[in-house]
Formats: sequence, structure tokens, C-alpha cells
Amino acid sequence: MFDHIGFNVRNFEKSLAFYKAALTPLDLGVLESEERWAMLGGYSGRLWIGAFGPPPGPIHIAFRAGSRAMVHAFYEAGLAAGGRDNGAPGIRTQYAPDYFAAFLLDPDGHNVEAVTFAAEN
Repeated sequence: MFDHIGFNVRNFEKSLAFYKAALTPLDLGVLESEERWAMLGGYSGRLWIGAFGPPPGPIHIAFRAGSRAMVHAFYEAGLAAGGRDNGAPGIRTQYAPDYFAAFLLDPDGHNVEAVTFAAEN
């Protein structure tokens, strides 16, 4: 549905480090970058972050993971890169019986999620 989504961040270097770390376990990486912006993602979609103005109010972004192990890895890598816990990996039956997700707050307070519907391996 989407080709890309983009938003400004307060501290580009800190945000880039967070997104690089959190998205690597989801097989997503930096596609392009310059001094004040970066495009991260893969074939199915892209995330653009830039330092061209104030960030928007908090937003929610969910990335599809291929397995529960990838959701766990996203969560741990994001925490290690300065993300804040907003929901540890687990089943969220309020969304769907097999909705397995983890939530982190990025350096600007955006709610970043990794989700899978895959059964436990």
C-alpha cells in the first residue's frame, strides 16, 4: 500500500542509530543517507527520517516481522540503541488471537512496533 513514510527527528544521529539497530533484525537497513536524512527499509516499503524541522507529534509505525524471534530481536536491539520500552514482546489478543508484537519508543517518543502473526517456532 505505501511506498514510504517520512518524518523529521530532533537528533538525526541518535535517531539513525536507533532505527538502524532496531530494523536490522527485521532484515531492513539503510538504503541511502546523507548528512541530514536517511532512507531505511527494503523492497516492501521505506522509512525516511530527516533533520529539516521539528518532529511531528507522536506517531505509531508498525513493521511486519517474519517470526517471533525477529520481534524479540527488534525489541532487544532497539532497547540497546536507546529505545524505551512501550510493551515487551508478547501476544496481544485485544488485536487478534495470533498478534505477537513488541513496542518501543524512539528518541522522539514515536511508538515503533514489530508484529508477526507467525506461530511460535
